[in-house]
Amino acid sequence: MVVLWIVLAVGALCLLGVSTSVRVVQEFERGVVFRFGRVRPQPLGPGIALLVPVADRLQKVNLQVVTLPIPAQDGITSDNVTVRVDAVVYYRVVDPMRVAVDVQDYSSAILQVAQASLRSIIGKSELDDLLSNRERLNQGLELMIDNPAVGWGVHIDRVEIKDVVLPESMKRSMSRQAEAERERRSRVITAEGELQASRQLAEAAEVMTTHPAALQLRLLQTVVEVAAEKNSTLVLPFPVELLRFLERSTPADAATAGPADGRGADPATGLEATLKAVSSRQPQSAFPAESGNAEDRAVP
Repeated sequence: MVVLWIVLAVGALCLLGVSTSVRVVQEFERGVVFRFGRVRPQPLGPGIALLVPVADRLQKVNLQVVTLPIPAQDGITSDNVTVRVDAVVYYRVVDPMRVAVDVQDYSSAILQVAQASLRSIIGKSELDDLLSNRERLNQGLELMIDNPAVGWGVHIDRVEIKDVVLPESMKRSMSRQAEAERERRSRVITAEGELQASRQLAEAAEVMTTHPAALQLRLLQTVVEVAAEKNSTLVLPFPVELLRFLERSTPADAATAGPADGRGADPATGLEATLKAVSSRQPQSAFPAESGNAEDRAVP
């Protein structure tokens, strides 16, 4: 009976030893073996790993890419603007031996280095760089984190700045600046349009000067556009040539119609004489009138 108990105890111990000495390493893991405190030269690959009971201790290292968010850091930029910036770091283990031996907690170490590097980048950069030139800042931040991480057996794949939080006063100032910039652009565009329109009008004026009939056609087109709506008023432009004719003929007529005392002619009397002279040279139907009797339409 005693022998049976001894055999059962030995069998239980053997099963316990086998269960503790047989371990499974996943495909994305590597196993670092410590035998009596000394690390083995080569890590164990994926599959079944046989360990020496009591003597060996297995430490598994994950080789997958780790996404590490960096908490938001408060800082002052080089142009004295208070900002709050957060980022994210993507890294992976490339040397399981160094990760297991050289650094106690590599994930925490990477986080602390990332926070310090982010604060350093904020202090060296201007606000415009944080808002518009993030790609260059991401590269600089990646380089700052990767320098110490290489010695720990960790490779930094990518670092990205996620968000930049500005004070409310700075947001209002930037909004006013953007509004002023848009107003400046609109004025410049309007001025350019006026310049192009003036050039086209100058070319049109040259064509009309060469061909006087074009001016008459343009006049008729303007009359058609004005009379398109249902209105009772027809507006006809007064010919400039007639005004020049009146200007040339007014002094002579005014001199003949002036009083004999030599004190000068009355402007109203001179204008009346000029209108009479014009009416005597051309028919009265040449002066359009919009309404009234025949006596009202006649020029005195």
